[in-house]
Amino acid sequence: MNPLGLYEPGTGPLHRAAAGPKLVGVMVVVTLAVVLGEPAALAVLCAVVAVGYAVAWVPPRRVWRLLRTALPLLALIFAVQALLLGPLPATTATLRLAVAIGVATLFTLTTRVDAVVTAVERGLRPLRRFGVRPERVGLLVGLTVAAVGTLAGIAAEVRAAARARGAERSVVAFAAPFLVRTLRHADRLGEALTARGWGDEPDEPGVSAARRG
Repeated sequence: MNPLGLYEPGTGPLHRAAAGPKLVGVMVVVTLAVVLGEPAALAVLCAVVAVGYAVAWVPPRRVWRLLRTALPLLALIFAVQALLLGPLPATTATLRLAVAIGVATLFTLTTRVDAVVTAVERGLRPLRRFGVRPERVGLLVGLTVAAVGTLAGIAAEVRAAARARGAERSVVAFAAPFLVRTLRHADRLGEALTARGWGDEPDEPGVSAARRG
């Protein structure tokens, strides 16, 4: 199971909320994290995201898995940024990333992939006249969300296998099988999409004319 995402069944308020408004909320929070430059303001934003987890009734085991995965990454980023830029810029960058990871993970924990796809398709329908294909964009978004969990699962399995062989500290013992399994997954996914006619649809008149022009 992916600690940084994937739907966690529940009946909390965020689970019952529509995917479209939640996706807009994620974009607003991430935009605020980029715009705000004061660590104090970013810390408040982190607190708001933390309250979101409490409101969503996310099980403590999922929160612990999230922290266990995210904290070492954030600590590494802070150390590198502090070494290169100083403690204040490092704190700002780390808090921004913490907000982005936290709110994005909260979204995936409380929103089914099919609901995300439907929301994206519905929101992009007005752009169909400009050549945008909402179905394709929605499918790509859904595949992206699902891929995060898939790759994390592959990484966990490869890491466990390396640990069982006593090679948990070997980069090659992790990277080689992880790359092979990831490529195999990509091949299977490509074959599945091809079998369903992905890429065989005729271009819409407006798109074809634009390409010829």
